[in-house]
Amino acid sequence: MGREMKVGFIGLGHMGAPMSANILAAGYDLTVHDVRESAAADLLAAGAAWAESPRAAGAGRDVVITMLPGPRHVEEVLLGPAGLLDGLDRGAVWIDMSTSVPEVADRVLALAGPRGVAVLDAPVSGMAAGARAGNLQIFVGGDAADYRRVRPVLEAMGDPGRIIHVGGNGAGYTVKLMINLLWFGHLAATAEVLTIGVRAGVDLGMLRRCLLASPAASNFLETDVLSVLERGDYDDSFALALACKDLGLAVDLARQTGVPAEVSALVEQIYRRARAQYGDDGGEMLPIRLLEDMTATSLRLPRE
Repeated sequence: MGREMKVGFIGLGHMGAPMSANILAAGYDLTVHDVRESAAADLLAAGAAWAESPRAAGAGRDVVITMLPGPRHVEEVLLGPAGLLDGLDRGAVWIDMSTSVPEVADRVLALAGPRGVAVLDAPVSGMAAGARAGNLQIFVGGDAADYRRVRPVLEAMGDPGRIIHVGGNGAGYTVKLMINLLWFGHLAATAEVLTIGVRAGVDLGMLRRCLLASPAASNFLETDVLSVLERGDYDDSFALALACKDLGLAVDLARQTGVPAEVSALVEQIYRRARAQYGDDGGEMLPIRLLEDMTATSLRLPRE
């Protein structure tokens, strides 16, 4: 399969809109659908076609991609009235790029397999900036042959060197949840360490410099936290409501796998407290501000 593949895309939010725009720019025949037709205006102007329903978005398509808020939305789009599964032809590939759970992959596979529809889970890292730039990291779960068939479409959205086939169906969902879980854990721990150190009288810049030179260094401390420390930007491109959703899915997965995840459960509660304090739409790094507000300690590096 090459550029002759016909692609459908469902879910034109902060991530889905730029991802689908990159597919269109790469020369694919693209049909799109969203609960809000207005979200497709720019894509339609650029040459995409509009589908009135998920089923219509799948009709005659070789590949259909969904990029949706969570597992419930994935199942609604796939199996609801005028659902996608009824519109897919035998031999089509459905790629779900949402952050979801392996349990959904199992249910979907049981329904799609007998119809001759291949299923891949392929969640992403890189946030909206990576979606716009077309350099997302993509973690693919499913059959290796199906993955190879659709890789050219994935390369329209992601960095070819960071598109990884991570295992069977559901493995992509799991890897993405674990990445998010560890990142949120890094944030919660970093917020506490920096606040304690500054309250004890150590200069923030010096403390961070020493941490980065130590075995406790992390990518979060080196790069991601700078948006807060330098600009007071708590990253509202990814909302607290979504962060809490992902943390809830990860803790549920821990429960299902029999892992006592006390630290993860506490991180989830910290995020829920931040959500209660700052609202659903607040930025994903607001748990740092939670400590700043509670201790009257501003974590800011001096402007150069």
